[in-house]
Amino acid sequence: MNRLHSTCRKFLWFALAASVLGAGYGQKKLKPEDEQFLSEVRYIITSAERKAFLVRPDPEKPQFIEEFWKGRDPDPSTPENEFKDEYLGRIAKANELFFGEGRPGWLTDRGRIYILFGPPTQRQATTPAGDPRGRCQELWYYRDFPVVFLDRGCTGTFMLETFDLSPISELSLARESAPKPFLPAQGKPSFDFDVTLRRKKTEEARLEAFVDISIPYTSIWLSFEGGKFATTFEIRLELKDSQNVLRWENTTSHDLVLMPEELKQKMTSKYEIAIPVLIEKDAETLSRGKNTLLVLLKNKKVGEEIRKKVEFSL
Repeated sequence: MNRLHSTCRKFLWFALAASVLGAGYGQKKLKPEDEQFLSEVRYIITSAERKAFLVRPDPEKPQFIEEFWKGRDPDPSTPENEFKDEYLGRIAKANELFFGEGRPGWLTDRGRIYILFGPPTQRQATTPAGDPRGRCQELWYYRDFPVVFLDRGCTGTFMLETFDLSPISELSLARESAPKPFLPAQGKPSFDFDVTLRRKKTEEARLEAFVDISIPYTSIWLSFEGGKFATTFEIRLELKDSQNVLRWENTTSHDLVLMPEELKQKMTSKYEIAIPVLIEKDAETLSRGKNTLLVLLKNKKVGEEIRKKVEFSL
């Protein structure tokens, strides 16, 4: 029996150690300021945003945080961000109102509801004498809807008892803050790309080449659905000769789909696209001066477009 007991203890110890090590395996420790951000926005950040933040390189995280709040600003034309001010103000107020539960007030159940839904229109408290089961209770009313908190031992720790808050979901800051796509600042694209024309074969009347486009992964805005990051690029190409006559055009779509680990590995590299060019007649006109390659690249996830022009000679 002692031997069996000892074996079981060893097995449990190894199982516990494996679970602890496994939980942290592959996870990069966040900087204190990044941990603070994730903690602070826990009530309003979406799971897709959280995953996107975690795979961003450290130098890109401050920009993500800036865009996170910018995407929730109800009036970008003013210097203030009313949503951010309201949210952080509610955190501060929750700390004042709900201290004494062994943790900051904003992390308590009452603090969470206060932050998400604001101060109730009416708040009632009952003592053990007023409750048939001898419990302490608080009733918060939003309009006519009651939200119940119970302190079963009257120790000062109130737990949320109303689990279906859908009747007041339209009041929630989490709903109000459903992020808009992180659009670029006016006149400044949020992503960029490099483009080159790579000739494969040139004959008197025929041209074979490739248009090579490279986009840094760190500048690509991706959606997160079904456990994958994805977007679609639409690329419009126009090749004109020195007389501005259109000699070749092409429009293609390119789907980019990555698992989170794949994206994490690629964040220091670029997404490469090679588009074949084939001109089977009158290619000799391209040897008479400077030609122009016009490129329109569109990230269909957010509708961003970038135009570039490349001049070349054959």
